[in-house]
Amino acid sequence: MNPAADLLSSGLNICMSGSATSCEECLLIHPSCAWCAQEDFGKRRSLTSRCDLKQNLQKRGCEPLFIEYPRSTISVLQNSPLSTKGSGPAQYDVVQIMPQRISLSLRPGDQTAFSLQVRQVEDYPVDLYYLMDLSLSMKDDLDTIRNLGTKLAEEMGKLTSNFRLGFGSFVDKNMSPFSYTAPKYQENPCNGYKLFPNCVPTFGFRHILSLTDKVDRFNEEVQKQMVSRNRDAPEGGFDAILQAAVCKEEIGWRKEAYHLLVFATDDVPHLALDGRLGGLVQPHDGRCHLNDHNEYSASTKMDYPSLALLGEKLAENNIFLIFAVTKRLYVIYKNFTALIPGTTVEILDQDSKNVIQLIITAYNNIRSKVELTVSDHPEDINLSFTATCQDGKPLPGFRKCADLKIGETVSFNVSVEARSCPPRGTDQTFTIKPVGFKDRLEVAVNYQCDCSCSRTAQVNSSLCNSIGMYNCGTCQCEPGYLGAHCECQEGEASSMYLSACREAEGKQVCSGRGECSCNQCLCYESEFGKIYGSFCECDDFSCARHKGVLCSGHGECHCGECKCHAGFVGDNCNCSTETSLCFSDDGKMCSGRGSCVCGRCQCTEPGAFGETCEKCPTCPDACGTKRECIECRLFNSGRLADNETCQRLCKDKIITVEKNEDPAAVLCVYKTENDCVMKFTYLEHASGRSILTALQEPECGGGPSALTVLLAVVGTILLVGLVLLATWKLVITIHDRREFARFQSARVRARYLMASNPLYKDPITTHFAEIETFEKPFNGGVH
Repeated sequence: MNPAADLLSSGLNICMSGSATSCEECLLIHPSCAWCAQEDFGKRRSLTSRCDLKQNLQKRGCEPLFIEYPRSTISVLQNSPLSTKGSGPAQYDVVQIMPQRISLSLRPGDQTAFSLQVRQVEDYPVDLYYLMDLSLSMKDDLDTIRNLGTKLAEEMGKLTSNFRLGFGSFVDKNMSPFSYTAPKYQENPCNGYKLFPNCVPTFGFRHILSLTDKVDRFNEEVQKQMVSRNRDAPEGGFDAILQAAVCKEEIGWRKEAYHLLVFATDDVPHLALDGRLGGLVQPHDGRCHLNDHNEYSASTKMDYPSLALLGEKLAENNIFLIFAVTKRLYVIYKNFTALIPGTTVEILDQDSKNVIQLIITAYNNIRSKVELTVSDHPEDINLSFTATCQDGKPLPGFRKCADLKIGETVSFNVSVEARSCPPRGTDQTFTIKPVGFKDRLEVAVNYQCDCSCSRTAQVNSSLCNSIGMYNCGTCQCEPGYLGAHCECQEGEASSMYLSACREAEGKQVCSGRGECSCNQCLCYESEFGKIYGSFCECDDFSCARHKGVLCSGHGECHCGECKCHAGFVGDNCNCSTETSLCFSDDGKMCSGRGSCVCGRCQCTEPGAFGETCEKCPTCPDACGTKRECIECRLFNSGRLADNETCQRLCKDKIITVEKNEDPAAVLCVYKTENDCVMKFTYLEHASGRSILTALQEPECGGGPSALTVLLAVVGTILLVGLVLLATWKLVITIHDRREFARFQSARVRARYLMASNPLYKDPITTHFAEIETFEKPFNGGVH
């Protein structure tokens, strides 16, 4: 936006506020303000009218030659083209950032911008230093990596033709209470320990093998190593990391190579101030302290380094730190990565069997992203970044691109604004570089805080009655004198002068905050700040505050209104326009469940929470989102099967079980490509982490054939028919039996009545016919 248009749209011409009595003061008010140094300009107006918008000055008759209106400019000093390959004859001329040097000439408040491009070239040399915890609990890990060099070189050879490997080890400070210090433990800290009775004396850090391309040397040195023993659980690993980072010559870090420092351990580290338990009060100085035996000589003299010091030294020496830690330590070291730029964390198996795959994964992850850092950032300069990654879409507030392929080019737009002027003659420099790169952009800054007309200032000029200096069209009077030409002395007053010191009829003289002298208001001094203006109507302390801080510390107070610095808005400038913190890992603003307000997500989806509204067990899309992580993490399938994308987006803890039994978790079920059923639960832990509990394998069953289905349907119909028929038969049988029982009961009653009633005569009579026999004489004789 045009700053002049912005200034006028607010209805306030701050250039005319009266606070500027010189050209330099005018330029500091606002980047749209200009000063007219023409001698005969505005004779009938107040002195401050020389400060105005450029177009207003020209309309009022100021010649362009006399207008002081500097603008911020950029000059490119070195702009070598980007390289395409890292190894080969041009290895030492590899360029991965463009341009390499620029110069900025900044006017305070006047924002300008420049672009830079970054490309990760193919086949870039790699230096890998393996730093291993050799405390007793890592014995099985030491046995596993004895032939690590050969296998690792084979795998890294697929990624770079120029690979070197080094080795170092650590335990802890050899002093109480961190280690066993009794005489019997000096030579053998494992003395009396039945499980492992022999080990080497405790040591802080030992550099064993400088970076070399002879991987057999690595194997030989590792095979010679033996574990040691310390007393407490935490280790002295941060001492070792710092020495490995700053002892560049001893380790053998090459300038033209990626520097990978693999830190393998199974426990937490000691941090700064822990050394006071052993009486070590001297903070770590951040320097190399290796003796003739390549051992850390200041282990028992200085405290452990702080996270800030570690981050500074790793960045200073372009080192990518890879934490290879066991599963139970993942969360702790993951929190460290947020505090130390350029670090990643990977889960190491209990016996380090996956260390090669871990290193390859971490390396690919490192090579898939570009993140800019700024060193020696001047306090009075605001920087804001906009990243344009491989999809070509600008991402305001982002200084990082991920999911890149080697050889892809990304660009960043950097807006620069100076907030104020440093002491006269001060020049600033700062550096922008991708994390872990040797390549950098060096930025030199000078400030346009002086007016060119000041070079011809006249001391004791006749234009100022010989009692003042004529500079840029105005008289700067000696103490005690006032007026456009120093024609008045302080204390002179009259009614004519007083009327000229009122903003309007009936208003107080000089707004009650000053005295009228020689037709001008002399504003009182205030312990709260500066009172200014033609009528002392303005000040720089009567603006809105936030938590007691004027303009929240992110703006300047001008005449009762906060003028916010770049990147802040609001009545009290407490609202940041930065949106980078609102983007979730999947690149969505507030995970698509809220809006970014003042640099923070305000979740609008019911049930959503988290810094980027990323947590929402009850959201409709919760199961779908987590399903993709289950697929890629457990089965290497689905949309996120690409390992780099999966590692970046899926950071939740996943536990595999045989049966889901947690009633408090959200149960998610989906069908796989093989028509199996996969179940998992989603729970937000009190620690803030999302925990996914999934079945070890999907539940699969053979699908029935069409004939089986047909027979089952027919059988079911027949069975239902038989059941209905049997039911009907049963009902009829029961009914008939009841009727027959009633009939039998009636017959029995009838017989009883016949037998007991004398008047009863049976209605049935039986008659028998009598048959008589007659004998006749036999007629067969003589008559």
